[in-house]
Amino acid sequence: MQSFQMRADQDFLIDAPAAELLRQSARNTNFYKDAIAGQQVDEQGLLARLQAAGFGRTLKSHQVRNVRVLAALPAGATFSVPGAGKTTEALATFAYRRQPGDRLLVIAPKNAFAAWDEQLQECFPNTSDAFVRLRGSNIAKALNDDPPFMLMSYQQVAISRDLITPHLARHRVHVFLDESHRIKAGPSRKTAQAVLSVSQFPVGKLVMSGTPMPQSRDDLLPQFSFLYPEIPANSDNVVERMRPIYVRTNKRELGLPPVTHLRKTVPMSPLQLELYRYMKSEVARQATAYLSDRGRQAFRSLGRSVTRLLMFVSHPALLSREIDFAKPGLLSAVLAEGKGPKMNYVLHRARELARKGEKVLIWSSFRHNVEYIADSLQDLGAVYIHGGVDAGDEDDDGTREGKIKLFHDDENVRVMVANPAAASEGVSLHTVCHHALYLDRTFNAAHFLQSMDRIHRLGLPPDQATTIEIVGCSGSVDETVQRRLKAKIDAMAAVLNDTSLQIDPIPMDPEAVDEDDDWSGGGMDADDVQALLRDLSGAPSE
Repeated sequence: MQSFQMRADQDFLIDAPAAELLRQSARNTNFYKDAIAGQQVDEQGLLARLQAAGFGRTLKSHQVRNVRVLAALPAGATFSVPGAGKTTEALATFAYRRQPGDRLLVIAPKNAFAAWDEQLQECFPNTSDAFVRLRGSNIAKALNDDPPFMLMSYQQVAISRDLITPHLARHRVHVFLDESHRIKAGPSRKTAQAVLSVSQFPVGKLVMSGTPMPQSRDDLLPQFSFLYPEIPANSDNVVERMRPIYVRTNKRELGLPPVTHLRKTVPMSPLQLELYRYMKSEVARQATAYLSDRGRQAFRSLGRSVTRLLMFVSHPALLSREIDFAKPGLLSAVLAEGKGPKMNYVLHRARELARKGEKVLIWSSFRHNVEYIADSLQDLGAVYIHGGVDAGDEDDDGTREGKIKLFHDDENVRVMVANPAAASEGVSLHTVCHHALYLDRTFNAAHFLQSMDRIHRLGLPPDQATTIEIVGCSGSVDETVQRRLKAKIDAMAAVLNDTSLQIDPIPMDPEAVDEDDDWSGGGMDADDVQALLRDLSGAPSE
């Protein structure tokens, strides 16, 4: 207030809650300085305090190393790979820093709720407490009951911020963000903005993600701002700002056997290629328009067109109505050639692997593809998961959990088909499945990395082979997606100092084997648009 010549207690008053927030902000700034200096808690003191708190799990060496850093900070980040025990690390950090009466609020995707329930009982076996879901009309009553453990979705925070904020302000609450890359859009998006708006109130904060920067280093900015709103950060320095306060366990530390990445390239049929040329010219026009004005509407229009292009390359029949309207007669000729080369290959390959006794996981970004593949492979007992499949009891075969249980336990269920947007988090299939096929992919690097981790995670024997097979059409948008995903993953690997993230599929011998639908960008950013425009402007391979 110096610039206005105003003095506290004379020209204005600071009430007690505001004064405490200011003190807490100053403390957080000092804690951040301690993190830069490398301060950690003592290992013996950590283990003794966890034992006294009733923490029932024995931490592995990499978890002890990570928690020693996190427990020393009021706000930190764990960017360990799936299967490394991020949830255990988070609960151990809470147990160490918890004071009498402290509460924990976890903000997470809905499909991660069950994992938090399970881990709470594993980590605190003597507690009768459980996570209370904060959702819908029960939030006010649930908060009034003041439960020690709370779970809510990112979408619910945006809807219920006015209820959550007073609770955080009145009580000592630790807030953990699971899959924290969900707020990478920052204040420009309602959900991320709602989460960031409460960042001053928690007494402890943790962000958790195995893929913290799926697009670029800018993705780290909202996550760092949530943790330390007191510390200024920008695109140029956010990596250095984040470095002292995050921990990471990579796959090499877990002793996981390497993954074999294969790329199967198939040519488009002649008529499909002709129609693709027509479609790509429209996408190139929209990409040019977007790069000229960078407007949200232009981006959404481009996103829808790129979606149609990806869908057409994967399975031409998905776009039968609108394409036939634009080019009468041509689509029927394309469909007469068959399901499309990628779909034909995936169906054939799944049967071949099943004949060898393998279970197969098939990924597609589009709901109708997911259902079509599962329908086509009913003789292999295929089950599917997409956003329209509800969570529920594992004994109900129609639920997400029921389908996962069938794939695990029923020998007649040889295939699972899934959408990365719905099943790339919170699903473990590595004990029964070691081969995944990708019919298509989007520009979303987080979906791709996390979906691969469904079959490659802690618990695999050292000699277990895991194969990821990516199917693409030559001379198509698939090649742009491949290059852009590699660039994003390589950039994240460099920032996280984790070379295990670098992937480069090995081309397969062409002769070796015979022959969310509401998507507005699919992880696409301006650099992706530039790359797409360059590729679409060139002549496709014949």
